[in-house]
Amino acid sequence: MVHAYILIQTEVGKAAAVAGEISGIAGVTTAEDVTGPYDVIVRAEAETVDQLGQLVVAKIQNVDGITRTLTCPVVHL
Repeated sequence: MVHAYILIQTEVGKAAAVAGEISGIAGVTTAEDVTGPYDVIVRAEAETVDQLGQLVVAKIQNVDGITRTLTCPVVHL
């Protein structure tokens, strides 16, 4: 299983709506609106890195109000 944090910037005033919509996507374990340089932080999981990429590109990035994403895969050192 591959886990990642996805840092999201949204349009002004859209963070809560974006987090709410993303939380309903399969593979997303948490989606919370936060303060700082990013507006929403998502924790997601998938079977493979390719499936994680598909989740981000095909589903998460298509949510209305998102302007930029940064995907940070979890590593076990």
